[in-house]
Amino acid sequence: MKQAAIYQSVVYKEGKYYVAQCLNVDVSSFGGTEREALANLQEALELYLEDAPAESIATEVTHPSVHTFRLQHA
Repeated sequence: MKQAAIYQSVVYKEGKYYVAQCLNVDVSSFGGTEREALANLQEALELYLEDAPAESIATEVTHPSVHTFRLQHA
């Protein structure tokens, strides 16, 4: 029996949709509500993990923080 792994995500609003981004692997999804975005992210992660090599998956994300910065456009 496989042991359950814990994945961390961040959810933010982009236009009229909520985006859920996994912090452990580069997988994201979206939905009309935060709950829908998270459910869609869980499904996307399950599909991704079926084929992903084990070494490409970060098992723990410690102390994530959000940073804001401004870029000058050319």
